[in-house]
Amino acid sequence: MSDKVVKNKDSDVIADKSNFLLQRISSKKNKKELENALEFSIRMHHGQIRKSGLPFVSHCIDVANKLLDWKMDQTTIISALLHDVVEDTEVTLKDIKKEFGSDVATLVDGVTKVENIAFRSIEHKQAENFTKLFLSLANDLRVIIIKFADRLNNMETIQFLSPEKRKEIALETKEIFVPLAHRLGMAKVKWELEDLSLKCLDLRAYNSIKKKIETSSKLNEDILSSAIKPIKSELDSYNIESSIFGRYKSISSIHRKINNSGKKFEEIYDLYAIRIVVNKVEECYLALGVIHNTYPPIQDRFKDFIATPKTNGYQSIHTTVLTKDNRLTEVQIRTKDMDYTAEVGVAAHWLYKGNDEIGEFDSQVSWLRDLLSILSSDSAEPEELMDLLKIDMFEDEIFVFTPAGDLMKLPINSTPLDFAFAIHGGLGFTTVRSKVNKKLVPLSYNLQSGDIVEIETNKNQTPNSGWLKFVKTSRAKHEISKYLRKIELEESLKIGSELIGKNFRKLKILDRLLEFKKNYSKAGYKTLDNMISDIGRGGSTVKDILPKVFPDLKTNKNKDIEDIEFIDAARSDVDGIDLDGVKNLVVEYAKCCNPIPGDEVIGYISRGRGLIVHMHSCSNLSSLSSKEERLVSVNWNAKQNLSFRSKIHITCNDTAGMLNEIADVISKNKVNILDVSTDVTEGGMANIWIICKVESRKKLDTVIKAIQNIKHVDSVERVHE
Repeated sequence: MSDKVVKNKDSDVIADKSNFLLQRISSKKNKKELENALEFSIRMHHGQIRKSGLPFVSHCIDVANKLLDWKMDQTTIISALLHDVVEDTEVTLKDIKKEFGSDVATLVDGVTKVENIAFRSIEHKQAENFTKLFLSLANDLRVIIIKFADRLNNMETIQFLSPEKRKEIALETKEIFVPLAHRLGMAKVKWELEDLSLKCLDLRAYNSIKKKIETSSKLNEDILSSAIKPIKSELDSYNIESSIFGRYKSISSIHRKINNSGKKFEEIYDLYAIRIVVNKVEECYLALGVIHNTYPPIQDRFKDFIATPKTNGYQSIHTTVLTKDNRLTEVQIRTKDMDYTAEVGVAAHWLYKGNDEIGEFDSQVSWLRDLLSILSSDSAEPEELMDLLKIDMFEDEIFVFTPAGDLMKLPINSTPLDFAFAIHGGLGFTTVRSKVNKKLVPLSYNLQSGDIVEIETNKNQTPNSGWLKFVKTSRAKHEISKYLRKIELEESLKIGSELIGKNFRKLKILDRLLEFKKNYSKAGYKTLDNMISDIGRGGSTVKDILPKVFPDLKTNKNKDIEDIEFIDAARSDVDGIDLDGVKNLVVEYAKCCNPIPGDEVIGYISRGRGLIVHMHSCSNLSSLSSKEERLVSVNWNAKQNLSFRSKIHITCNDTAGMLNEIADVISKNKVNILDVSTDVTEGGMANIWIICKVESRKKLDTVIKAIQNIKHVDSVERVHE
C-alpha cells in the first residue's frame, strides 16, 4: 500500500470522526470554537500514529465524543481535543492559554502527566502523577471527568498494546479508576472499565460468563417480562408514568459474586434486576407499595437510598421480592434525575450545580474534600498516598448513629475508632473505650448498620501503631499515621543529629559539619531533616552519605570513611587498652558477648588478631577449651573517658512517644546511643533494641533500672550478640 493511500485513509478517518463530533453541536459559536480546537489538535498531532495504526488525533476526538455523551460543557470538550498536545508535542501550556484561554489550559494541565523529573521507580512515577491529578481537582472537577473518558477510550483499544503493557494498564484501571468511578457515582463508567479490565486480566473467565449470559438471555428475558407485566399494569391503574425494564449485572460484578460466594453461575439468583424509573420522588414510594402488594418482599433485602443517599450521591430504592415462579428478584426504583445521576455521577453534579468548585459541593463528595486535604497538606511520600487513594473507594457502606441520633455513613466493617475519627480527629486521638448499643466493645469491633456508637475519651490517650491494623477509613489511617510520623521524626532527628556529630568528631572534620548539612541535596534528600531522620532511623549511614557530599574524601580513599559505620567504629575505641598481665598486644572485644568493665572476663590470644576478650559466661568459650594454652587471665584496667558498646532489649506497650521517653532517660544518664531498631507485635506490644556506649557494667545496670521505671515498660535486659 502506498504512502499516499495510507494518508488518504488516515484523512478519511479524521474527517469522519470530526464531522460526527461537529454534527452534534447546535450552536454556531460553539461549533466554530470546536473547529478551531480540532484544527489545532490535528495539526499538532500530525504524523503521530497509535498502536492500532489510526492517527493519534482520532483518540482525542473519541474522548471529546464521550464527554458529549455525558452532556459536558464546551470548555471540557475543547480541553478533551487538546488533552495530549502538551504531553506529546512541542506545545506548551502558555501556548494553550494564549490560544484557548486559562480555563482550557487549567484542564489540559490537570490531565498532563508529570515529566522532566527524576523518578525513583515506576511506582513513584505513578504516585506522583495521581497526586498531581487529584490536586488538580481542587481547581476544577472536570479534570477527572476528562481523565475517565481518556482512560475508557484507551481501555477500548488496549488490544493493540503488548501483553505486559496491557496488564500494567488494566491493573491500574482496576485498582484506581474503577473504585474511583464508584466513589464518584459514575456507575456506567465503572462497569465498563471493570469489564474491560477483567477482559485483559482473565480473558477465559470473561468469555465464559459472557457466553453464559448470552445463552440464558432469552429465557431470562421471558422471566423478566412475565414479572414486569403485572407491575406495569398496576402502575398504569394509578396513572403513574413509568419506564420498566430488566437488566443484567455487569460481567465483572457477576465474576466477583462467583468468586466471593463460591457458587456457580447458575446458582446466583441476582444476575439481573428490574429497574423502574418514574418522574417524581413520591411516585417512587407509590411504586414500592404497588410492588410489595404484587409480590411478597424479603424483609432483610430492603434499602432506601433515597432517604439516606450513598456517599457518592447514589439514590434509589432497592427491594428484593419473590415472584410468582418463586424466583428472588431485585427491583430498583428511582426518578429520571436519579437514574441519570446514577449513570454519570459527578458529571451530573457538575452540570446541576453550574460550577466547577469542589468547595461548593454538598456532603456527597465530602470524602473527596478529605482526600484533597490529605494530599495538599501531608508530607508523606507519594507511594504512601497511593495506599490512601485505594482505601474507602470500593467498599459498601453502613449507616450508624451517634447517641444524639445523628446519622453517620462509613465503609463496611468500620470500627468505633473509624467512627470517632469521622466525627473529629481530636476525638479519635483521645479514644479509650467504645460502647455499641450501650454495650462495651473493643475499638476494633466491626460496626453494623443501625448501631448506636458512643465514644469514651481520656486526654492522656495517644494513638499507637496497633490502631493502624484494624481501622478501615482513609481519614483514620491518615490521622494516626501522621501523628506517629511526627513522633518518629522527632525521635529520629534527635538520634540522627547525635550520630552525625559523633562521626564528624571521630573523623576530625567537625569544621565541615555546617557544609555537610547545607549540601543535603547532593545526597538525594529534599530537606536537611529528611537526611538527618533517615540516618536516625537507620535507613542510611554517615558512611553512605559522606562520599556523595564530599567527593574529595572519596577520591582520597580515606580509610576512616571506609570504616565509618559507627557501630563498628565504636569497637575501635578500646583497641590498645592495657589489661593486667598482658602487655603490648592489640586488644579486641568479642562480638559474641561484648564484655564491658565490671564483667568477669578471660583473654584468648589469637593468631593475627591479638588478644580477644570474652566474658567468662560466653557460650563460645567452649569451642576454645581445646586451646587452653591460649587462654590467659586478664583484669580490667580501662582508662578514663573510654566507653564500650552494649546492647539492651526492651519490651513495652506500643504508645506514641515511648521511644523518645526511653532515649531521654538514657541521655540523662550521660550514655550515648549508637543505634535503635524496633518491631511491633500483633498485641500492640513493641520490641526495642538499643545499642549504646557505657563506661562500665555499673553504669549499664543504672540505665537498665531507670528504663524499667518508665510507665508501660514490661522488661529490660542486656543482650549478648
